Amino acid sequence: MTVAAPHTPAQSPMAVSIGTPLGVRVGGLDFRNPVVLASGTAGFGIEIDEVIDLDAIGGISTKAVSIAPRKGNPALRVSEFAGGMINAIGLANPGLEVVKRDYLPWLPRHHPGTRVFVNVVGNSIDDFATVVEAIDGEQGVDGFELNVSCPNVKAGGLEFGADQQALAALVSAARARTTRPIFVKLSPTLGTTIVDTAKVAVDSGATGLTLVNTMPGLVIDTHRRKPKISFGSGGLSGPAVLPIGLLATWRVSLALPGVPLVGLGGVSTGDDAIQYLLAGASLVGVGTAALRDPRAPERIIRQMRQWADGQGVRDLTSIIGTLEWPQ
Repeated sequence: MTVAAPHTPAQSPMAVSIGTPLGVRVGGLDFRNPVVLASGTAGFGIEIDEVIDLDAIGGISTKAVSIAPRKGNPALRVSEFAGGMINAIGLANPGLEVVKRDYLPWLPRHHPGTRVFVNVVGNSIDDFATVVEAIDGEQGVDGFELNVSCPNVKAGGLEFGADQQALAALVSAARARTTRPIFVKLSPTLGTTIVDTAKVAVDSGATGLTLVNTMPGLVIDTHRRKPKISFGSGGLSGPAVLPIGLLATWRVSLALPGVPLVGLGGVSTGDDAIQYLLAGASLVGVGTAALRDPRAPERIIRQMRQWADGQGVRDLTSIIGTLEWPQ
């Protein structure tokens, strides 16, 4: 990969201070700080209200929403290991109509300063477009995150994110149904092609990108000689994914200067979050760390502020994309 000079905050529309030490503007939206809860780890907010201070974080990406309810995979769905966690939830959710009626109204009513992105899943392009259109008018929904790691059942099961033609059609269809920000969540399995895929998503109407989704993996119970989770393989998350997410973020930020990025994968400390900002992200997702320790998001925010104070950084947006690559 040819390494270009990193983009500066002046080139980036998301690197705008809004007058608070950790505040950022991303996709036309003001966030009180860059920390957002990752999809699948925080439900729709109401489920974690007693354990995580939702007024302390910048935002939340909801649990996946599909047209019809999904039961998900049988237990055991989650298992921890030394490097993090492996899961195969199966995108379980109560379905579009129940989410609209019972879940989406809660967050803006109780935590109006916390940004809400609805994670969308589907088995076809029409599925994604239908969910986006149905939710677009809901109060308190700030944008959408498209999970393109889903299989396109009409095209033989190939993941949307691995098929650039299908991805372009999917993002275009979603964009035609909303003017709100759309972030496309890409898989780390794309490797070096993640840059080309990211370009396709943005050219097709995506506001920004979430980098990255979980990494496929396997953890074995040596006593039973079987996989530790019932589905067999699953999505790997936690500290082991940090270097993968950072590299993907850096590569994409170089190729698409000015495009908002959510850095996701392996964040458990303020230092991890700062690394994502240096690599070019303007928001940082926290998932597995919050499952292990519900106070982790607040601690990460506090550590980010302490880092900024210690470095003499008055505005965190000034460091976005300023990683100095070896010559």
